[in-house]
Amino acid sequence: MFDDIQDVDPAKQDGRWRASAEVGVLIRSGNTDSRSWKGKIDLQRDTLMWRHRGIIDYYRQERKTFEGETVTDADRLFLSGQSNRKFEALSHSSFFVYGSYEDDALNSFEYQSTIAGGFGTRYVFNDDMFADFEIGPGVSFDKRRDTGETDTDLIVRLATNFDWQISETSRFTQLISTEIGDDNTRSRAVSALTANLNSRLALRLSLTLTHNTTVFEQPNGRIPEKLDTETAVTIVYTF
Repeated sequence: MFDDIQDVDPAKQDGRWRASAEVGVLIRSGNTDSRSWKGKIDLQRDTLMWRHRGIIDYYRQERKTFEGETVTDADRLFLSGQSNRKFEALSHSSFFVYGSYEDDALNSFEYQSTIAGGFGTRYVFNDDMFADFEIGPGVSFDKRRDTGETDTDLIVRLATNFDWQISETSRFTQLISTEIGDDNTRSRAVSALTANLNSRLALRLSLTLTHNTTVFEQPNGRIPEKLDTETAVTIVYTF
């Protein structure tokens, strides 16, 4: 399940890989000296029987204090990949295999990774609106930052992706996923409004929420927040 998924007709696809690159930079100087940047690459391939998606998403924010020290306020890398095998060429139902890896320097874990598989289906409201739903079991691997221990947990992954083609030049997408486990439940929501500038360039406003039900006190005494929020305005280039 990906926030950039597009409703393409697989019967018209040639099986080639397609990609889009997204970038945003904010630099402030004067009374506030800070820098933040976001980069994202989305890969996709559609055939009669398969859908493939891949995401590389990186966000970093840092600032200088009055004492001249550099403080990192955000440093997060998220990778994911998914393949869907349809039951039939024109079927809306499929089996999926999903994998993800996240490295967030400011949360309770050095990394969080997931492998899951299961059943997915698509419900088409009309020509401009559809939603994908997926459910399946999986395994999560989380390495705690405070102790260095790696926790392995059986999970159930639930995900839905809503896609609305508002007009010829604008699209709204909403991704919601949750991975339910005994030790931790990780949820992710991505809302994105994209407006085309031309056939290749687009402007995107996005809101990303990441939530962990379990957090641990760090050696420096800091207790990470359970909810991380990221708001971004970026330029998207489609290959």
